[in-house]
Formats: sequence, structure tokens, C-alpha cells
Amino acid sequence: MCALFIISLILLFNAIVSSRHERQEYTMYEEQQWSCGDGNLTFASYYGDHMVLQKSPERAGLWGCGPQGAQVTVYVLGPTIQKTLASVSNESGIWRVMLEPVEPGGPYNITAALTNPQNTSVTLVDVLFGDVWLCSGQSNMYFEVSKIFNASDELALASKYPHVRFFMVGLVQSNTELLDLTKVHIPWSVPNEKDLAPFSAVCWLFGRYLYEMLKYPIGLVESSWGGTPVEAWSSRSALQKCGLDYPDEKFFGPNVNSVLWNAMIHPLLNFTIKGAIWYQGEANANYHKDLYNCTFPAMIDNWRIAFHEGSGGQTAIQFPFGFVQLCTYLQNSTDDGFPEIRWHQTADYGFVPNFRMKNTFMAVTMDLPDETSPYGTIHPRDKQDVTYRLTLGAKVVAYKQSLSFQGPFPCLISPDQMYVNITFDQQVSVTPSKDIFEICCSANVSLCGLKSNWVSAPMKEWDETTIHISTKSCPSSEVAAVRYAWRDWPCNYKACPVYSSKTSLPAPPFIINLKSSSGWKRNTATDHYLNNGDGLKVDDGLL
Repeated sequence: MCALFIISLILLFNAIVSSRHERQEYTMYEEQQWSCGDGNLTFASYYGDHMVLQKSPERAGLWGCGPQGAQVTVYVLGPTIQKTLASVSNESGIWRVMLEPVEPGGPYNITAALTNPQNTSVTLVDVLFGDVWLCSGQSNMYFEVSKIFNASDELALASKYPHVRFFMVGLVQSNTELLDLTKVHIPWSVPNEKDLAPFSAVCWLFGRYLYEMLKYPIGLVESSWGGTPVEAWSSRSALQKCGLDYPDEKFFGPNVNSVLWNAMIHPLLNFTIKGAIWYQGEANANYHKDLYNCTFPAMIDNWRIAFHEGSGGQTAIQFPFGFVQLCTYLQNSTDDGFPEIRWHQTADYGFVPNFRMKNTFMAVTMDLPDETSPYGTIHPRDKQDVTYRLTLGAKVVAYKQSLSFQGPFPCLISPDQMYVNITFDQQVSVTPSKDIFEICCSANVSLCGLKSNWVSAPMKEWDETTIHISTKSCPSSEVAAVRYAWRDWPCNYKACPVYSSKTSLPAPPFIINLKSSSGWKRNTATDHYLNNGDGLKVDDGLL
């Protein structure tokens, strides 16, 4: 009986494909307006030929529109075969199915068919199953493959990665939450030089590097817009958690609260994904800067809940979320905007994952400036090193590999008569600097903050794990806080003073309150927030 069923199913599929005059071709055109109102059988906008659906153990969902009350049969034909039935809602005109888990691979053809005299059907061809990653943010995520260093070499490699597929959401804003995308910039594509050139470099490289490790299909969904603040990508409920209930009247267009969440993220919620990566923050260096330690983590929390619920529980409630810590903008700038955003990107811990930002990973990039970028110094062209560092974090957080993905971070700070001694959590490679470290002198620790008077503390001595910085500028008993690399452009290309001696990853910027004259010790309980949601909040002594 099982064999007869499979044969019948294949015969039905062949009949559907061969009768092309009897089926509606599924093609997604840029700026196509999508609606369930016409009663035609369709897939939602982000399903298409050559796409990647999320592999097992998760289940991929499919949905679309059809005649109200009609029965839709979905066939999945390839290395394995599935048949699923769905009814079109009488109210919304929407049909939905949840596929059984599919092992990575393909190709598959997926057909949605109506039982009617016309044998109406729509088919997606050359569909793969693998891991799907969402890539979002502002202009450095939008930054195209064609603009990076050695772009021609990267584009020439495209055809060698046919199992890394990509899709780009069109630039749309909305004052209300949309059900589906109304504009697609790049439909699902098999890599080739022409289609890849305008796609996100960080997104593409992330997928390519993951494929080198995983050797199974990777699907990349880019949804980004240059110059936009985190508020535009956040739902109203997420912003309310940070006291931002109403839009700022001085902003308009894609910078308005929630307009990109509404049009470019909310429509994707039914799509099962593996995780997300994010490159944004520049626009918040002078807009709601002091709230970013709330708005960014709140956005991550909200996205996780929304994708989990929208996918019927298939997208993990704590799906891995990676981000790029800001690079550089202006040399010799004394503005605190970029260093403060870098700090707030970690919810003021200095490292991730942490208690507030669990299951996250970060690429430190302040040592990758591009002084001669023709696209402006705020848009560095070295996206290869950025993405390499980001992929290291994904290997650990998302794929449970055992390797080092973080640069050195202090575990102990102790002042004495001549020095402040900073001990790191790993062996360090050191280049001396007179001003990369700063100390705040105050008899009252509470007076030391981001706006306090900081003085340079030259590096005097160091060993494998500890750096001794001078306290000559203030009595050791009054050293209240220490900070590192606290400026917009702290060092030249790959030339910061402190790196890991084993991985060559840079130490991230930090600002640490010593709490008392005896110093500060990092409580390693905060380090255990990699893949679980347990643990108690502890006082690290961080400002």
C-alpha cells in the first residue's frame, strides 16, 4: 500500500509539472503587491524557487492564500516524500501547513494544489533544507559584496557554493504590522556573480563560512536599511519596555519607531529560522544613545518570542543571535557616541553572552578601521575579518563547538602603590600604549561614570596574563575606575594594544568600577549564559 501511494503521488506531481498551461507560475517581482483578497492560490512572498527551508529537528512551515473554504494539498517530493492537507480560512483566505522534519539536503519540489476542475496548483522547484539565518541592521549590513576588499575574487567564488542560497527583502516601511512582504529586492537565488553583487557582504560571508564547516545548505534572508536606528526595527511592545511608547516627532521615514519591524520583520515571523545576525548601532550614537542598553536587548527578546510564536514553536525561544560591535568613524574624535554604543551593545557587561543577553555572540571590530574607504570611514571594506570573528561565535553558541571565540577580558583588577594591575582571562599579546588605558580618580566611586574626568594611564609592565598601568596621575587609593579603548577610533588596523596570544582576537573595550580600594574581581557565574537560561544575577562591579 505504501509503495502504491508513493507511485500515485509521483504520477500526480508529474502531471502537475507537465501541464504547465494548467498551473500558475510562481514568480516574485520587485514591488509586487501581495494580497489574499483575490482568491488565487499562492505561496506567501518569501517562498520561491531555489529557497532553503529550515531542516530537522525543527519543522518548516508553509503558508499562502487560496479560495476561501477550499482544500489545499501540499506535496513535498524529493529524497523523501510528504503529503499534507490544509483548509483555506473562510475569514482570512489563508492556508497553513507544518511539514514533518526534513533532513538537510535536497533538491525538493513543493506543490500546493487545489482539487478543482482546473487542477490549479503552484510549485516551488529546487528547494533545499538546511539552516536559515536572518541578517538585519543598517548600512554596514546592507553593504554589498561588490564593495568589499577583493570583491572580484569573492564574486568569482559564488558558483562554487550552490547550496548557499540568498533572499533580500525590499525596502518598505509601514505604520501597521503587515502580514506579508510587499516588496522583494532579490528573490531566492543560486549564487552567481550578478545576483550576489548587490547582496549583503556580511550576510553572504557568514553563510559561506558556515557552509565550509557544516557542509549542508544554508539559507540567508537579508532585511536591512541604511541609516536606521534600533527603534525602527523594534515592535511597539519592545519599545514600551524602555519607556519609548510614541514615535519621536522629529523623525520621519524609515527612522520612525517600529516602521521597519512592521514591514520588514513582522511578515517573516511564520518562517522557521535557525538564528539571526545584526550589524547596527551607528544611527543610535546620537539618538537615544543612553537607552541602547535597554532597547537593543529588548528588541532581541521580542524577536525571539515573536519568531517562536509565529512559527508555531519551531524557531527556538532562545535562538542564537549574533551581532557586530561597532567599528570606527572619526579619527581623533572626542565624542563618546561610538564607545558608549559599543558598551551598551553588551548591555553594559562588556562581553556576551551574559545574564541579560543569553545565547548571543559578538564580533569585536574596533581594530578594523578603513581610513580610505570610498564609501566613508563609517563603512569599512574589510567584511571578511568581521564575518570570520562573527562566525567563530556562531560555531560555539549556535553549533556547540568547543573553541575560543572571545578576546581577552579582565578577571581581576587590583591597585597598588605604583600600578593598577589588570589580569585577563587568557594569555595576552601586548603592544605598549601611553593612552589606551585610562583611570578615573575619585575618593567617591559613585562620582566616576561615563562623563567623569578620565586621565591616561600608560602601560608600564606586563606578563602572560597581566598588564600593569601607571597610577602616577592620581594616588592609588583614589583610583575608582579603569577603562580601555574608550574612543571612537582607538587604534589602527589590527593594531590595538591587547590581543589574545592564541587566537589574535582583540580585547573588547570596557569600563570597570573598582568598587573599593582593594580592587575588583569578576564573578565567573556571569560566564555561564551560553546555551541555557539558568543562573543568578551577580554584581560584577561594572559601571
